[in-house]
Amino acid sequence: MTTAGTLPPMVPTAASTVLRLDPPFRAEHVGSLLRPPQLLERRAQFDAKQCTAEELKAEEDAAIAAAVKFQQEVGIQSITDGEMRRGFFYEGMFEKLEGMENIVRPIETFSAYLPYVQTFITFGMKEVLSINCTGRIHRPKTGIHVADFVYLKSLVPPQDVKNIKINICGPTWMHLRHGAENTYDHSVYKDDEMYFADLVQAYVEELKELYYLGCRNIQFDDPTFAFFCADSTIEGMEEAGVDSEKLFDTYIKLYNDILKNRPAELTIGLHTCRGNYKGMHYCEGGYDRVAQKLFNKLSVDCYYLEYDNDRAGSLEPLKHLPLNKAVVLGLVTTKSGTLETVEEIRDRVDEAVDLIMEGNPKRSRAYALNQICVSPQCGFASVAEGNPITEQEQRQKLALVVEVAKKIFE
Repeated sequence: MTTAGTLPPMVPTAASTVLRLDPPFRAEHVGSLLRPPQLLERRAQFDAKQCTAEELKAEEDAAIAAAVKFQQEVGIQSITDGEMRRGFFYEGMFEKLEGMENIVRPIETFSAYLPYVQTFITFGMKEVLSINCTGRIHRPKTGIHVADFVYLKSLVPPQDVKNIKINICGPTWMHLRHGAENTYDHSVYKDDEMYFADLVQAYVEELKELYYLGCRNIQFDDPTFAFFCADSTIEGMEEAGVDSEKLFDTYIKLYNDILKNRPAELTIGLHTCRGNYKGMHYCEGGYDRVAQKLFNKLSVDCYYLEYDNDRAGSLEPLKHLPLNKAVVLGLVTTKSGTLETVEEIRDRVDEAVDLIMEGNPKRSRAYALNQICVSPQCGFASVAEGNPITEQEQRQKLALVVEVAKKIFE
């Protein structure tokens, strides 16, 4: 397999100076899909050492092939692997980096101000599986999501390869989880700047090879920025002596350092949510606190935002959306099987259009509408067990998104 070190350089471009669409598509989805029962059973067997890694992979391959067929049938253009190889949404990146190791960590090593950490504490958990950086970070020669993309590529016709979307855990995740003191061994990295420099290089190399192989659609999954919307997080940071504004800026710079030399043909999206654990969420708060910086300072092309209920706040922050960014409005919930209506979603889209029109600079209704796509607010299975929703309800939800897109945008 070709390694990133042998690839031609990616020419720096003004990748985010124009509005990009197709992708993102008018009818979108975040990525994860309900796992079939046979895959969950096989994974349980593997965890119990009752089957081989090869047998598990064969079941995953079959589940991914079925997921691709399902997406094609329902009319969703962004093709993902449904995260069939993952137990949690954030798997697949950090644990594959050289210098990282999976360990069971005491709850004291987590950032106590994070809403989901508070949930761990409430449940009486003393230890949680996580990842620790014990050596210099390097991307493995075989890549991280490269095999995932190559397999997906084999399942679609050549003209649809550009529609494949690879979901990648955001680079902030472990640092947010554990803070500067507990993310990395301080005999390896003396400070965040050194740690982030190697992490950036690993991400750059991964994006470079994915692009070389034909990938044109990357989605970073990162609840980090939504957690900054929660009053409880900001108050907890203040009590812990963490400068929340400085940390927010640090995370934006981390992303921008990864993306600064990407080619214009590579669409980059950011999905940020407030938790999606078996139908539960972890925090509340609108995007008002973060919108101006998030929309104008972060060098991505589109934002997948959850707007399925009141915990996400109002659509008002969309006034900060610049002319060159798209927003994927997560107006369909994945947390229950209750089916929304076309009229409900159309009304919310109309409201969003009105607000975007009033942004700076002001723009026409047609232009504002052109910046909008629709989707479910999150994946259907951010953890392998999935949300409390049936496969039929999942199909109905995605079919509704496709129907809405046809009626609103065509």
